[in-house]
Amino acid sequence: MAYKRVLIKISGEALAGEKGFGLDQATLKMVASQIKTVVNSGIEVGLVIGGGNFWRGKQHDSTMDRSAADHMGMLATVMNAIAMQDALESIGVVTRVQTALTITRVAEPYIYRKAIRHFEKGRVVIFGAGTGNPFFSTDTAASLKAAEIHADALLLAKNIDGVYSSDPKKDPNAIKYDEISCKEVIAKGLQAMDTTAIAMCMENNIPIVAFGLKDKDSIIKAAKGEKIGTLIK
Repeated sequence: MAYKRVLIKISGEALAGEKGFGLDQATLKMVASQIKTVVNSGIEVGLVIGGGNFWRGKQHDSTMDRSAADHMGMLATVMNAIAMQDALESIGVVTRVQTALTITRVAEPYIYRKAIRHFEKGRVVIFGAGTGNPFFSTDTAASLKAAEIHADALLLAKNIDGVYSSDPKKDPNAIKYDEISCKEVIAKGLQAMDTTAIAMCMENNIPIVAFGLKDKDSIIKAAKGEKIGTLIK
């Protein structure tokens, strides 16, 4: 069963493609094309994009103040938001970027009622700059926005095709979960999302679907409620 409104979280690293840094145009076009199909099917779409393809605040040089590093990361997410907006609008998908930091020359400030109105008009809303506060990840921003906009699900598009018992790139015996509870994810210390983000979804009864962005039509399948990746509920 398809959802009515979804919040899609895309990792910045996923947008870098095989290069591992910056933006891969083929990946942007692939994501935009799938989102267009989702929107045309009548599903309302919000987007949060990470900034790890340009900058990761938590991995900064220890001599840099954490707040400064995190604000740089927020700006990286705005760069990705503008790139995604361009990719979507180039194929006819009307899009708005709203940011938690005020940058009115390039985006709207985040206003809840304006965001809801955009959804009602069939526009995709891309939420940039995380929560606008340091010490919070874009995972937490995605959970927060999913709760605020009353999303039916948070779709977590990553470089890995689900939630595993350990890192499958390092552990050949890692087990993939088809379904798992938020409490289990937290108790087992699994790296699906950060703990704050998982707890927020648990408190607001928002299911999370974690899946691989590279899998064929993965965003379309997740938005339509088809079995894909790992369901965290």
